[in-house]
Amino acid sequence: MGEAKRRQDLGLGPKERKKELKPNSNNLLSKYPSLPYILIGLFIAYLIFDVIKYYSN
Repeated sequence: MGEAKRRQDLGLGPKERKKELKPNSNNLLSKYPSLPYILIGLFIAYLIFDVIKYYSN
C-alpha cells in the first residue's frame, strides 16, 4: 500500500512539501542587482575615452 493511500485511510491530509531554503543574501549581486550594468557602462566609457585619447595624438 502506498503512502498516499495509507494517509488517506488514516484521515490525514496530503504530505506537505518541503520548502526550499533561500541561499544567504550575502551575495553582492543580490544586494546590488544593477552593479553589472554600472560596471559595463564604466568600462565602455573608459574604452571611448581611451579611443579619443589615442586618436587625438
